[in-house]
Amino acid sequence: MDMNNTLKLLDGKEAEALFARMYGPEDTAAQKERYKEVVRGFEKEFGEKDILLFSSPGRTEISGNHTDHNHGKVLAGSINLDCVGAAARNMSNEVRIVSVTFDQKFTIDLNDLSPSAKKAGTMDLVKGLLKGFRESGYEVGGFDAYITSNVISSAGVSSSAAFEMLICSMVNVLFNDGRINTVAYAHIGKYAENHYWDKASGLLDQMACAVGGLITIDFFEPADPKVEKIEFDFSSQDYSLIIVQTGRGHADLSADYSAVPNEMKKVAEFFGKEVCSQISEKDVIDNLQAVRAYAGDRSVLRALHFFEENKRVEAEVQALKENRFQDFLENITASGNSSWKWLQNCYTTSNYQEQGITISLALTELFIAEKGVGACRVHGGGFAGVIMALLPNELADEYIRYIEKATGKGNAYRMMIRPYGAVCVSHLI
Repeated sequence: MDMNNTLKLLDGKEAEALFARMYGPEDTAAQKERYKEVVRGFEKEFGEKDILLFSSPGRTEISGNHTDHNHGKVLAGSINLDCVGAAARNMSNEVRIVSVTFDQKFTIDLNDLSPSAKKAGTMDLVKGLLKGFRESGYEVGGFDAYITSNVISSAGVSSSAAFEMLICSMVNVLFNDGRINTVAYAHIGKYAENHYWDKASGLLDQMACAVGGLITIDFFEPADPKVEKIEFDFSSQDYSLIIVQTGRGHADLSADYSAVPNEMKKVAEFFGKEVCSQISEKDVIDNLQAVRAYAGDRSVLRALHFFEENKRVEAEVQALKENRFQDFLENITASGNSSWKWLQNCYTTSNYQEQGITISLALTELFIAEKGVGACRVHGGGFAGVIMALLPNELADEYIRYIEKATGKGNAYRMMIRPYGAVCVSHLI
């Protein structure tokens, strides 16, 4: 569609209704202007063309903390922070991208999709995505894209996966008639990170960003995970999801992160298996003394967390399906307690006096106890960084003021679960 008509569509009732669902009614005017700026930015960079608009959200981990790497279960959701872009075919053999947020401009020759020696950065990532499409038997061609993002970096909401799924949506619509499903998007994003960034990532982040809404994933068969979209209107509960950045740790946390999956796998190894999804909690308890001697006590605790967390994900999904929101919140609290006590990923023992996550959780628990409502838990990998709180809308601003007094101004982000994943916005309005 030409740019003038695209701008007119953005002022229409259909766009307003869509943006209300995607971002919340109070944010529709700002989002209209944001999309218009993308259209104008595209025209300035690439000239006047028929364009399509795209959006891909960040994601939040609702429950299933440190379960995916041992082929367990996860509950995740897409959020109202997103990457937005305008794209158009350019009838050449080049992909030209302008990323406003990261002040990047680069061109990729489709005849040369080999990664750089560093295997890092946005250009390598896009090359990996394009190569992934080709390796999967899909069409790829030259296109221009102008992209902006408000997905927070280093907050556990997957800014890179949001960008990846945006590019996937563009390639799907521009060159493959929209026939590629979101599971294929996720595998292509995983391929790019594995081979072009040398990052041993799974499918969780990409799936949550691509599918949209609330989804549960069972990674028992990691090459073909079972994904189910949960039809639940989170906004109907009048609850806000708040992410709090508690501060980056000063210690190198690589060993802490690696130890979690490795220790769980050590317990599975005792039984001749590779991951905890291949054994049962009963197996561990029935052989507890021998497993403790073989794998160590923290390994056993982390394995027990894995089994119980899988049960919690199942219980949360059932509670949402049956509209038992308070039961859902109780399981979120239980998930957080298990991460803190059993999984033990709320601070690093290499620097035990630095406990930003546990301080923030303690303060949040005091707030929730006083108000009598809400839930909180560590968010993502842990050891340093981010927590999540779920609170009624009328308490959200008060909580943000309260927690930012301890963590610093600008460290708490109020979000909502949006019902759309990576989409062509032009096709929805």
